[in-house]
Amino acid sequence: MNGRSPDIDPDDIGHNPSENPEFSEILEARLSRRGVLKGGLYLSAAAFFGTGLIACSSSDDDDDNEDDPLQLTFAAVAKSLADALIVPTGYTASVMYATGDPINFQTSAYANNGTDNDFEFRSGDHHDGMYYFGINAAGTAWDPNVSSKGLLCMNHEVCEDLGFVHPNGPTDYGSGNTNARPTLEIDKEVAAHGVSVIEVNQGTGTYGVNKGSMFNRRINGASLMDLSGPAAGSALMQTAFSPVGTQTRGTVNNCANGYTPWGTYLTCEENWAGYFNRREDNANRTAKEVTAFSRYGIGNATSGRYNWSRSGAGDTTDLYRRWDAGATGASATDDFRNVANTFGWIVEIDAFSNTSVPRKRTALGRFGHEGCWPAAAVEGQPLVFYMGDDSRNEYIYKYVSDSPWSAADVNGGLAAGDKYLNSGKMYVARFNADGSGEWVLLSLSNPTVAGFTGYAFADEADVVVNIRLAADAVGATKMDRPEWGAVNPVTGETYMTLTNSVSSSSGRGSATPLDAANPRYYADAKGSSTNRGNVNGHIIRWRENGDDPAATTFTWDVYLFGAQSDADANVNISGLSADNDFSSPDGCWFSHATKGLLWIQTDDGAYTDVSNCMMLAALPGSVGDGSSVSVVNSAVPTNGNADQTVTTYKGAAASTDNLRRFLVGPTACEITGIAETPDGKAIFVNIQHPGESSPGVTDPNQYTSHWPDGGTARPRSATVVITRDDGGKIGV
Repeated sequence: MNGRSPDIDPDDIGHNPSENPEFSEILEARLSRRGVLKGGLYLSAAAFFGTGLIACSSSDDDDDNEDDPLQLTFAAVAKSLADALIVPTGYTASVMYATGDPINFQTSAYANNGTDNDFEFRSGDHHDGMYYFGINAAGTAWDPNVSSKGLLCMNHEVCEDLGFVHPNGPTDYGSGNTNARPTLEIDKEVAAHGVSVIEVNQGTGTYGVNKGSMFNRRINGASLMDLSGPAAGSALMQTAFSPVGTQTRGTVNNCANGYTPWGTYLTCEENWAGYFNRREDNANRTAKEVTAFSRYGIGNATSGRYNWSRSGAGDTTDLYRRWDAGATGASATDDFRNVANTFGWIVEIDAFSNTSVPRKRTALGRFGHEGCWPAAAVEGQPLVFYMGDDSRNEYIYKYVSDSPWSAADVNGGLAAGDKYLNSGKMYVARFNADGSGEWVLLSLSNPTVAGFTGYAFADEADVVVNIRLAADAVGATKMDRPEWGAVNPVTGETYMTLTNSVSSSSGRGSATPLDAANPRYYADAKGSSTNRGNVNGHIIRWRENGDDPAATTFTWDVYLFGAQSDADANVNISGLSADNDFSSPDGCWFSHATKGLLWIQTDDGAYTDVSNCMMLAALPGSVGDGSSVSVVNSAVPTNGNADQTVTTYKGAAASTDNLRRFLVGPTACEITGIAETPDGKAIFVNIQHPGESSPGVTDPNQYTSHWPDGGTARPRSATVVITRDDGGKIGV
């Protein structure tokens, strides 16, 4: 996400080295996120006012008649390279909450020059996944029908690598640095991670943050966390901070998210493995530990992404020492050799209890969690959550609770979470060549897991802590970096974005064989370089057997293939046009208010010479609405540099009636995170790291973006609220 290379995402820490059937790696997708305008006209006006907000030419008349067929009613936004946020004519986008903004009245306005240090009371950085919880009339609990005021829970994935939060950028920063770092910088970066809980209220036509709300709080990389579920209390979780292995401190790399049917927020720890210092000989650790470190991408010669374990103040308390995963003491309770095992989880937060301690739910497995998306809750049936592991050649998972759902648990807080999220079954997906699929149980009760020769699992706690190895054991399908998922409330089918897979060492087709679910290998020129692999990514979807989310078999197809509209038919398989072509799908989310409306967001590095990242609106059909197709791939390395034809299953062709570009972001940004009010008349969208491609922070003339403040300002991540000028539902 730091944009240092046009081809490598530093948040994509590792890849799966096992030899299972694959669902391709993706290396290039997280590179580029930019822009915010309205249409592409009026750029001079936007620059003059310094807002970076513009509106495009628009569209059909609004029709709120629920009996009419669902239709997209806005004119497609054109691709753009402008440093502005572009939305359709007839819509207004307003910046609501940007990096550094205070969450209370006691904290000063953000200076945006690197001098503010109190990020415990300010918006974090790199806004990402989020969810809106309406507040009931009493102001005490969740009401899913209230649109006028609610709690917006929002992830802050990282602190900008360029260091816009510091006066002159970061000092002694990076995995190769062993110098002590300024403690003030460490504290600021740690606090800029995590989650915001903020109350938002509807004003005149838009929404703003209620700085006086008792609910407002920041949960960050230093906050106390409880461990729960099968790994809690395990020897694998023991540290000097919690010798009994039931607590840890902090949550980091919070990317996508989820929510529960009882009204709590789920934040997800994605590329956490890159945060830890470990400079020790592997001979000092057991063979099992070394295997686990390798599988999760924790090397033995790294200071971690931020070098947080070295406080220049000489502070050796757990606040800094906990970022050192080396075996430096006599036992696990004397050091933090197990600290990495306390990260990589789904974290449940009760937004309506501002003193509650978040709980890491270990029953849902430890990996690079992109998000956690529930299937529809049915009274008396188990709850189901879908998850993707966002790294090259990783897997798609499903959790099925042991306890059946009871609506009496709505507003049950973390106690309800204990009931549903501490005990259940974890499955991993296998996608078969004939369009069928199966969910494979990850437990010692599965003989294949119990008998795995690559790693001897000691108990069920060991399985969830090292669930990637359990998935390797059963031959799960490797995927092209599973990103966001979404469950269609109309059909019950699940969609998951596969951002891309481009790498000479492990990319699809180059080192990872093609398969039906990952069928493309092609060359894509960008400037003076050429990317090869599944460059533009795709979106897969599946329907559970019998429409039962807890089923162990399913059917699947590829809903959309990302591509440039002028690419040949073996690349532009979905028939995309200039109004809807896209690359590197990342965020996706189905509206609750307008059932059947899907939002797709991009985090792209392949198509950014043509357009900044974008968000599209879609009206998808269902699995099987397309046909089988033979994809001809030229000079595939894993096929001896010979052509290879792969049969796959595509969804119905795209058209401007069912897929349309809704917005384009500012320069070098990612479009990520979306939430809506229950009436569907306002959506919240995050613009992450505009200006990420800037060469540094000291010279404003070299910033590639000044969004959202304009002028010579440092760029900031921000949440925008989008409304329709006529007050109608968004998009339709």
